[in-house]
Amino acid sequence: MSQKQHVTLTVNGVKRSLEVEPRQLLVHALRDDLGLTGTHVGCDTSQCGACTVLLNGEAVKSCTTLTVQADGAEVTTVEGLGDMNDLHPVQEGFWEKHGLQCGFCTPGVMMTAVGLLKHNPNPTEEEIREGLEGVICRCTGYQNIVRAVQYAAQKTSQQGTAVEVAAAGSGSEE
Repeated sequence: MSQKQHVTLTVNGVKRSLEVEPRQLLVHALRDDLGLTGTHVGCDTSQCGACTVLLNGEAVKSCTTLTVQADGAEVTTVEGLGDMNDLHPVQEGFWEKHGLQCGFCTPGVMMTAVGLLKHNPNPTEEEIREGLEGVICRCTGYQNIVRAVQYAAQKTSQQGTAVEVAAAGSGSEE
């Protein structure tokens, strides 16, 4: 039996402390330990992208990231994007452009899109398709997903703001 390690993460703006097995994957810490089930487990091999979260602002697949690797980091899950009263531009794009069907891949697609728009606030359709390559959607032909990302890019461009993620908490430790 391996000895547990103490890690501290800031998840969706809230500082969290956990005791984890050194081999525990970040996706399981988020889902099982913190109850943030929006991050989905699809393949456990980093092929489908359903588990994508932002780690220090960069899109990563949490099914191949160890929780201990995220010690001291800022993690944003789909729950940290926005809510029905204040949708993130990417969420609004998916709503307005019908960018989802069954919804299983949607959290990973959204988090990947946020990461893409952070680095390229005005991507072409080809750049969006390339940027979303790491996320598999089995229900759509990606057209509405691409339109949703274009919507988010256009909305933030019109507002003159970058696609940022608002801290969804007080920063207090639990």
